[in-house]
Amino acid sequence: MRTVTIDGEEHAFVPGRTIAAILIAAGRTSWRTTRHGGRPRGLFCGIGICHDCLVTVNGLPAVRACLREAEAGDDIRTGPNGEDPNGEESL
Repeated sequence: MRTVTIDGEEHAFVPGRTIAAILIAAGRTSWRTTRHGGRPRGLFCGIGICHDCLVTVNGLPAVRACLREAEAGDDIRTGPNGEDPNGEESL
């Protein structure tokens, strides 16, 4: 098994899993909030159309967790820093 770090905690994963799959396996159903209203967001469409699953990976913000396959050693950060820098937001 390989590991990633999610908000400072190490988590093992099976190669080939997306970051969203690892977050859900870790018991997370939401990992960011909307800028307006602070509503929780996590995995919604699962195919990269919406912006609900955004995270920061290795310092790169606005990564869609449902599309990004995890790599050993990834540093994944959840929360408001995962928001899309272009201002896109799910309702």
